[in-house]
Amino acid sequence: MTTPAAIEIAGLTKSYGDHAVLEGVDLVVRAGTIHALLGSNGAGKTTVVRILSTLLRPDGGRAAVAGHDVVTAAAAVRESISLTGQFAAVDAILTGRENLVLIAQLRRVDDAGGVADALLARFDLTDVAGQRVATYSGGLRRRLDIAMSLIGDPPVLFLDEPTTGLDPQSRLEVWRTVRELAGHGTTVLLTTQYLDEAEQLADRIAVLHDGRIIADGTLAELKALLPPTTVEYVEKQPSLEEIFLAIVGHDGASPMETR
Repeated sequence: MTTPAAIEIAGLTKSYGDHAVLEGVDLVVRAGTIHALLGSNGAGKTTVVRILSTLLRPDGGRAAVAGHDVVTAAAAVRESISLTGQFAAVDAILTGRENLVLIAQLRRVDDAGGVADALLARFDLTDVAGQRVATYSGGLRRRLDIAMSLIGDPPVLFLDEPTTGLDPQSRLEVWRTVRELAGHGTTVLLTTQYLDEAEQLADRIAVLHDGRIIADGTLAELKALLPPTTVEYVEKQPSLEEIFLAIVGHDGASPMETR
């Protein structure tokens, strides 16, 4: 049985003056999956997300989210989605809990305090709930930002380069959070320019280049596009990221400190 589509894009075009950004994008994202949209800076990834979230009107083609056309049923689309941009949209003066309660109240959710407490527990933020967000690390801010985006239980979540500027430990925290979201049935469209991020998280990966999707498939399917590999013995050296995480520990505590 085929999983229904949460996002459908056909022939999407968008230009800024004489500069064509999207030149016929076609993409289908299945419900409950993580679909990565991979591309270099300026490839048009954010433009796609802005169109899907009704912040930008396309020049041509069609796009639908949760069965609603982004142009003719924009209000219904907005009720079905949440968007987390490249920078955490949190109020640094408020505490973590106050940020969540504020958004819950703005969305007119019943029992705003209860919803906030449930999300704090779900995202392992209870211990810092009473602290001002100004004291949070980048990873904590991003987790709070994603938690805020889930108020109202939107079935579709857009994550536009969510780990830009984060340190290695914070990136791992965000990756864990995204995996948990998909595990709860949320459809995630993830835009990124980090190849390892798409490889670690995505069920399917689409490559956006020169205004079009030039490849779309699972990691195994994309690997199959390359010529057969020859096996050679190469001594693998640890990456700097692996060395850093081994030294400081995944939870931030140095192995030397635990002895």
